[in-house]
Amino acid sequence: MSDKHLSSQFDADLNLVSSKVLEMGGLVESQIITAMQALNEFDAEAAERVIVAEERLNTMEVDIDEECSNIIARRQPAARDLRLLLAISKTITNLERAGDEAEKIAKRTKRLMEDGASRSVNIAEIKISGEMAVSILRRALDAFARLDTVAAAQIVRDDKAIDEEFRAFVRKLVTYMMEDPRTISVGLDYLFIAKAIERIGDHAKNIAEFIIYIVKGTDVRHKSRDALEREALS
Repeated sequence: MSDKHLSSQFDADLNLVSSKVLEMGGLVESQIITAMQALNEFDAEAAERVIVAEERLNTMEVDIDEECSNIIARRQPAARDLRLLLAISKTITNLERAGDEAEKIAKRTKRLMEDGASRSVNIAEIKISGEMAVSILRRALDAFARLDTVAAAQIVRDDKAIDEEFRAFVRKLVTYMMEDPRTISVGLDYLFIAKAIERIGDHAKNIAEFIIYIVKGTDVRHKSRDALEREALS
């Protein structure tokens, strides 16, 4: 077998596993959208669909991770190709965990419905942060597909906005619970939901950081936003 044929087959292997990552990402995005629909509309059927689909995400994570290991064993990649496979393994872990957070939102929503929770708590910040989380996850997947470090740096910056919405909601929630202790139980459920959304943003940010690692060869996970941006744009 010629070196050219070996190279083209290796490229095909990388393209296939990358496409599986994007497929998994699409399912996670759909899970989050459905979970937010369940919350916004108090839709028990939508919540149940999210919970049922979680098992499929777990299977996809295991399958893709195994394929990455097989490619590394067969091809012994180096440099950027090796970084891509290592980043894919970490990316699918973050996608699976983002799916876990969507499941948490669905389960808490069902609990709110079962407890007959009223709309006594204004959850505007949760709705806004949910839309933001879906947006930056979608953009992270798009940046991954294009290995776009500029877009990745913007995603890291935008995750800060989700954190700010979360903090604003927590402050408001504390006020609600202090003024009316009867809202404490409902408030705690909404707090867990808000935290789940904030974590989805964190997972999207992590994926963006892996993109910079693939392209630049630099681990930026614990660098400041400014340092990360300089690395992404250099």
